[in-house]
Amino acid sequence: MSKSVNNEDQEIQNEAEELSATPVVEIDYQDKYQRALADYQNLVKQSARDKSDLIRYANEKLLSELLPVYDFLKISLAHSAENDPLVDGLKYVLQEFKKVLTNAQVSEIETTKKSFDFHKMEAVEMVATEDEALNDQVAKELQAGYMIFDKVVRPARVAVYKFDKLDKKEEV
Repeated sequence: MSKSVNNEDQEIQNEAEELSATPVVEIDYQDKYQRALADYQNLVKQSARDKSDLIRYANEKLLSELLPVYDFLKISLAHSAENDPLVDGLKYVLQEFKKVLTNAQVSEIETTKKSFDFHKMEAVEMVATEDEALNDQVAKELQAGYMIFDKVVRPARVAVYKFDKLDKKEEV
């Protein structure tokens, strides 16, 4: 009888060990499930952001092809004679073009009286200056830059002042 009691005790101990091991397995599965669920939710959010960006910036390629035409129209207007009858028509076309760009959330990058911003501007020329306050300021805009929402479509091409400390005594 003692052998059967020992066997029963052994079986009870084995079952107790199995039961104590089961919650660890369940916790492991629950942890894996939560991680998989979090990964899935992050994937859904990322997909929604990607889709939103795709819709938002879908016109970027077309816009990059139309902007030179807009620039040429502005240059044409700047070089037209005031008494030319076509100037009024050109002004109207430019006005309508600007409305279309504004409706598409396209904005011109502001460069006048601004510090050089390498995120939005491309320096194509350096202009020496003896005024230290003008250092890294935009001297002139050579080509307009444009943004759609918060993304640069074409950087503004500018000339930038560079402080050049010239000592008159050293030049002699």
